[in-house]
Amino acid sequence: MAEYLFLLFDDESWFDDLTPESWETAMKLHGEFSRAVEAAGARILDGRALQRTTTATTLRKDWEHPSTPPVVSDGPFIETKEALGGYYLIEARDLDQALELGALCPTGNLEIRPVLDTSGSDTSG
Repeated sequence: MAEYLFLLFDDESWFDDLTPESWETAMKLHGEFSRAVEAAGARILDGRALQRTTTATTLRKDWEHPSTPPVVSDGPFIETKEALGGYYLIEARDLDQALELGALCPTGNLEIRPVLDTSGSDTSG
């Protein structure tokens, strides 16, 4: 089994009109997704929702000059309509299964990335 990070991107404007009912509906959809993953023989190893991008802090480091202190700024580095709103760490048979599961994930846009195994000496991906 391989690990895949599902990065969930959505328009944050849904927070503006969030009601307890719409939150409950969203959580129900994510619960259904979790059950579908398990039913497919895969596993959710971890998953979290993130706070709005307005709570973010960006830290930029100059790797060519490591003694230079990092630059810290409020908010996300880039302006975009869709923002990273959460993630799932999924253990799936292979990329094909990860893509099948991704199609079931209740999010507007989903980036699926294999997790790099850094336990050995070869990290070429």
